[in-house]
Amino acid sequence: MGVDALFIVLEAALGLSVTGVNLLVCVTVYLHKEVRTLTNYLITCLALADLSVGVLAVPCSILLSLDLTLCLNSCLLLACWPLITTQFSVFVLLAIAINTHLKIRQPSRYRILVTKKRVTMAISLCCILALIIGFTPVMGWNSLDLPAESLMPNVSLAAERSLLRERISLLGFFPQPFEMARVANLSRAVAGPCSFRHVISLNYMVYFMFFCCTLMPLSTMLGIYADAFRLVHGYVNSQQFRSAKRCDIQTAKTLFLMVGLFCLCWLPLNLANCLAFFCPSCSPSSWLVNLMVALSHLNSLLNPMIYALRKKDFGTVLKAVLLQHLPGASRYRSCLSGSKVSPIFHVTRP
Repeated sequence: MGVDALFIVLEAALGLSVTGVNLLVCVTVYLHKEVRTLTNYLITCLALADLSVGVLAVPCSILLSLDLTLCLNSCLLLACWPLITTQFSVFVLLAIAINTHLKIRQPSRYRILVTKKRVTMAISLCCILALIIGFTPVMGWNSLDLPAESLMPNVSLAAERSLLRERISLLGFFPQPFEMARVANLSRAVAGPCSFRHVISLNYMVYFMFFCCTLMPLSTMLGIYADAFRLVHGYVNSQQFRSAKRCDIQTAKTLFLMVGLFCLCWLPLNLANCLAFFCPSCSPSSWLVNLMVALSHLNSLLNPMIYALRKKDFGTVLKAVLLQHLPGASRYRSCLSGSKVSPIFHVTRP
């Protein structure tokens, strides 16, 4: 089995696993009213983002790895979906960090400050921003803006950056294609080999997606959790801490672990993009890049598993729903119904 075939098999297995596990989380929260807290609501939104990775990002990555001959416009759209799902995950993690910080810092005003309506509006904003950022290549910032080699064979990296700086802003945000690229952009309707690097510009991936849209939110999250743990350390011997819910501290540690796993899974791929951009001769091999892509998708499988293992009540509900719908698990259901937790975790539709 070749390296490409092994990558496809690995991605397909990851896609099915990510879809199944995150769908289980969404179904669990839908079926059980007792786990519908605001924190778990945000976790469900993160599960939806991870579910979109299994449904959209993984199939798109597999198609992009095949170097199929596609219309370049279609290839560009195909390459944007993994960017959207990743960015939505980053923004939801940031929203979860802010929610946890408010819960620890201002427990008396938390229910006033954080309502379901405001959380829904925040998640909607996260989704809209993720769509805007992910579809920015379609709006002009892509490698198709540069003329083809036959039209301009001697475009250097410095010239590309100079042209990028000279672009006129569209609506104050989106980069407008420069004049030299207008003739080249006519070739977008022409079919050609479809790959991520062929249609997505590395300067967009490094400067915008990594430096601005990934590192800045992650740095903010780390600062938020650092301040939260500082507060916990300061209150550890006070009455205020003893009267607070210790489960909130456990939740903060769990969510901080999830942020750490996100960094561990996504930083290698982003660092590889930086290496390919700033030192093209040092760029890693294609099989290593594919391995980093698979590692980034593995994060969407780890998130719900970590939360279920660290939050025992949520994990018990997940197990109950899994046994309820798992074929041939009737004997386990009878054991579960005879346990002490059956009145709470019995699956009933709301």
